[in-house]
Amino acid sequence: MFLVIIVQLMNLQLFSSKYRELAFNNAVYPKVKYPDRGIIYDRKGKAILNNTIMFDLEVTPSQIRSVDTGYLCRLLGIDTAEFRKRVITAIVKNGRYRPSIFEDLLPPLVHARLEENIFKFPGFALVERPVRTYPFNAAAHIMGYIGEADSNNIKSSSGFYRLGDYVGKTGLESFYEKVLMGKRGVEYMIKDNKNRLVGNYENGKFDTAAVAGRNLRTYIDIELQQLAEKLMAGKVGAAVAIEPKTGGILAMVSGPNFDPNMLTGPEKQENFNNLFRDVSSPLLNRAIKGQYPPGSTFKPLGALVALDEGIITPSFGIGCGGAYHGCARPVKCTHSNPGHAANLRLAIANSCNSYFTHIYRLSVDADKFGGVKNGYQQWKKYMNAFDLGVRVGVDLPSEDRGNIPDSSVYNRVYRNTWSSCTNLTLGIGQDMMTATPLQLANSMCIIANKGYYFTPHFVEKIDNETAEDTIMNRYRVKHAPLTGISDEAYEAVISGMQDVVEIGTARMAQIPGVNVCAKTGTAENYKIIDGKRTKLKDNSMFVCFAPRENPKIAIAVVVENAGYGGTWAGPIAALMMEKYLNDTLRPERVKEVERVAGTDLMPGWIIREQFKADSTRAVNWFRMTKDSSVLKRFMHRDQRVDTTRKKPAPLPKPETRTTLFRPEAILPDKPSIQSKTV
Repeated sequence: MFLVIIVQLMNLQLFSSKYRELAFNNAVYPKVKYPDRGIIYDRKGKAILNNTIMFDLEVTPSQIRSVDTGYLCRLLGIDTAEFRKRVITAIVKNGRYRPSIFEDLLPPLVHARLEENIFKFPGFALVERPVRTYPFNAAAHIMGYIGEADSNNIKSSSGFYRLGDYVGKTGLESFYEKVLMGKRGVEYMIKDNKNRLVGNYENGKFDTAAVAGRNLRTYIDIELQQLAEKLMAGKVGAAVAIEPKTGGILAMVSGPNFDPNMLTGPEKQENFNNLFRDVSSPLLNRAIKGQYPPGSTFKPLGALVALDEGIITPSFGIGCGGAYHGCARPVKCTHSNPGHAANLRLAIANSCNSYFTHIYRLSVDADKFGGVKNGYQQWKKYMNAFDLGVRVGVDLPSEDRGNIPDSSVYNRVYRNTWSSCTNLTLGIGQDMMTATPLQLANSMCIIANKGYYFTPHFVEKIDNETAEDTIMNRYRVKHAPLTGISDEAYEAVISGMQDVVEIGTARMAQIPGVNVCAKTGTAENYKIIDGKRTKLKDNSMFVCFAPRENPKIAIAVVVENAGYGGTWAGPIAALMMEKYLNDTLRPERVKEVERVAGTDLMPGWIIREQFKADSTRAVNWFRMTKDSSVLKRFMHRDQRVDTTRKKPAPLPKPETRTTLFRPEAILPDKPSIQSKTV
């Protein structure tokens, strides 16, 4: 027995570290020092995403002893059941001996009260937390937000992250997480017998300093971003502005928008839930996820394909009497006057549907391809080279690819029997084709640069960039999808786009002393409402770049449910262009900003769909809890009106089409200068 005791004493004294660790944990508190995340700057050096300090309350379950639970609950505004639930959750997720977040981002008053009394709560500690702040209240969809690491983050990082760490969830915060995050530090503090921190352990010999994350320098013009957000207020859609020579994104707005400060601070979860439940989807970045038929804004690209394939020359023209009759289904135009499609430049200036439908068919039916299916696949390769139907590769997560259907899709839908007449409206940006606003803006860069582009991106450089920062390499590669087109051919396309501004449907985009090139468009807009495919008011589309001689900005704007391209999308793009190029707006244009910003174009169906979603949640809550308090406000019909809107637009009458895959060309209501937006 004495031998066993001696051996065990030797084991405990010389080999085992269990009790040493327990004694250390009882006497020493490892205070985690969270690093400041990197700051994000705009192109002029303004900090558009910065840091401030708040405090978290951490708990180490194994150290909880004789805590006045009732007093702590009163300070935090919770009950004892919630207290027990949080402690159990901490044990399950992180173990008894590791600190976990008990309540994060304490309001200043709660923090002050806890700081005075923290010694009364053994096992609990206050930890500084750098919190994001947005000085300009802008760029929510670009910046993204951070949140506490969840089990997926911890697992995918092989344990690098732990509970209590914050990680980028969306936007640049997520994409550049490894750059922005920095490195945790730890400060070992001695505790007395009353659990009070009384000094540094071993004079800080074992402490490690937190290393701040590195900063990002972006192309964003925050003043332009703020203007674009103001103009898109009360609208559904998106606007994207790019610097053609570099691919740097100057501004990106998705509407409806929200204040990014809503997703930081103690009320972030409640605000997130409210945004998530909003059927207008303010959390959705429509600039990279909204998929829209480009309509007539696609026509310059269709011309470039035909030019590169040698199908047409800039002098190629057709005689159009107001419609294209090459297939059984006529495609209407907005002009019937002789000569309006006598060459490529005139066809673009007059937005001739017949011309671009015809050159699409010539492109895919060319004899050298040996059949329309091969010709269509070649046409699709061009679209993919333009970054249509594929992800552009922007430095944001969750980008959508749009849709350029493969020939197999048409084979399946039309049972392997189809021709260029089947999808002839691809030539005017319709049929199954969809593109994101980012893709449309990038297409303008290709034209502005006469054949090349850089992958659109926000970040120009990383502070203290090294060769290991390979994340930036992809954005410094020059892409040239079109190599066989002469400058003369590009000049024909660009001249046609300049004519659109000077004598056509985009005259609202004129800027004194600046040659602007643009293309308006109108795209059909459908939504499933009450189980039926319903035709709503058309989407307003607009693309442009300027100045013609030395392009500095390219823009794409989409406003849903807003009609002609020159009515709403055009004015928004024009104001953004003038502000960026001149760094100011003329006095009369300031009034135009107020007019556009003050116009509410939110679709009327949103009110109805919001009521349906909220009432459905209320019913489900009642079924689970038998609590009818939430359900009561939906019981009376007069309470269905959203009081935040003065005159909610009526729900449009359902109008179903006879075919999903072969929509007719959009017809103008009456001949006018605006009708050329088709």
